[in-house]
Amino acid sequence: MNKVILVGRLTKDPELRATTSGVSVCSFTVACDRRYVKQGEERKADFINCIAWRQAGESIAKFFTKGTRIALEGSIQTRTWQDNEGKNRYATEVVVEQWEFAQSKSEGGATYAPATNSGLYPNDEPSAPAVGDIDGFMPIEEDDLPF
Repeated sequence: MNKVILVGRLTKDPELRATTSGVSVCSFTVACDRRYVKQGEERKADFINCIAWRQAGESIAKFFTKGTRIALEGSIQTRTWQDNEGKNRYATEVVVEQWEFAQSKSEGGATYAPATNSGLYPNDEPSAPAVGDIDGFMPIEEDDLPF
């Protein structure tokens, strides 16, 4: 099994290009904070290179900028090529399959935008976020609870 789930912030604006055959491809790096922090030290982050193809890449390039928080799902892929000097080069990156905004509108983003229809939303249409939506949760009053 090869599955990756990341939540982090873009380190710079995404770069949208096209292959020679015209297929859109977007590359970007996500900074993901590590869970563990040694006492007396600052939290460390890992910088993960990501790539998104076609419509997913176009959407990420359109809606995300440096510092925007993203949640994504994909798989790890490695590639090898020779540079102009004939040296072998290697890259490991996450190939994005699905993505979501991971910050609220008040933080500078939207609350949800799927890259593909995962089967969860009939006709490729996600439900609109409810008014008052805060990072995927609705504030409720204690009187509204059924118990």
